[in-house]
Amino acid sequence: MASQKEIKDRMASIQQTLKITNAMYMISSSKLQQAKKVLKDTEPYFYALNDAMSRILRHVPDMESVYFRDYSNKKKEDLVVGYIVVTSDKGMAGAYNQNIFKIAEKELKETPNYKLYVLGEIGRHYFEAHHIPIDKTFHYTIQKPTMSRARRMGEDLLSAYLDGTIDVLRIIYTRMENSVEEVAEMEELLPLKKTDFEIQLPAGVVMEDITFKPSPEKVMEEIVPDYLIGFIYSSLVESFASVQNARMMAMQSSSDSARKMLSQLSLAYNRARQAAITQEITEVAAGARAQKRET
Repeated sequence: MASQKEIKDRMASIQQTLKITNAMYMISSSKLQQAKKVLKDTEPYFYALNDAMSRILRHVPDMESVYFRDYSNKKKEDLVVGYIVVTSDKGMAGAYNQNIFKIAEKELKETPNYKLYVLGEIGRHYFEAHHIPIDKTFHYTIQKPTMSRARRMGEDLLSAYLDGTIDVLRIIYTRMENSVEEVAEMEELLPLKKTDFEIQLPAGVVMEDITFKPSPEKVMEEIVPDYLIGFIYSSLVESFASVQNARMMAMQSSSDSARKMLSQLSLAYNRARQAAITQEITEVAAGARAQKRET
């Protein structure tokens, strides 16, 4: 059995750790609320862009655009796929990063030609340690996603798509399913699919008259970049909120484990203390008996 001093020292160490995990839980909780507010404030604008694209395609369904290329008949070997992988900058977030890496590794193994774009220090270190070449690392902290960063990323990736460096662009990120669950998933950003913007109008509803200047194609070319940037931005915010939520749950689990250990150590300390008192009483009694026999 450990001594009373050893048990007390261990309890003191766990109590210090408990203070840290509680503080980190509160910090992550505050950041999570901020991220939710940012996402809620920006959603209406991008929903409007989505609606505008749907209206254009509803009026001009046969539109030809570089953003709506059809690669369904092409082989994998003939396409270059760009992957944006969004990870965290720090650990202590449970399986958050591991879930992203599982999807990324599976996709990279199945893709003959790919280009890898990484956000987050954890992702950069992971791919470098596994000798997976990174084509570009966006050295932005994902601790505070901003529209300006999303715009710079979007412009770089759009240029790569338009000049033929990549044929397909996908993003692997984490989305908050609810307050206790995050889902790592992959979405295809480019090329866009017209079926994703189809809206079924009720029977008998007459479409409004719209005039496109200078042309529907030109209007679409102006809208799509903002739509793509908005999707990237929302993905970054979702990932940021998800990592904070994952860290909250990890810190909550750590705090619960610390409290359980403190309870067990408190019981062990009381037993050790009781054993020490019993030992002292036994020694005093034995000494008294020995002295009595001598007299």
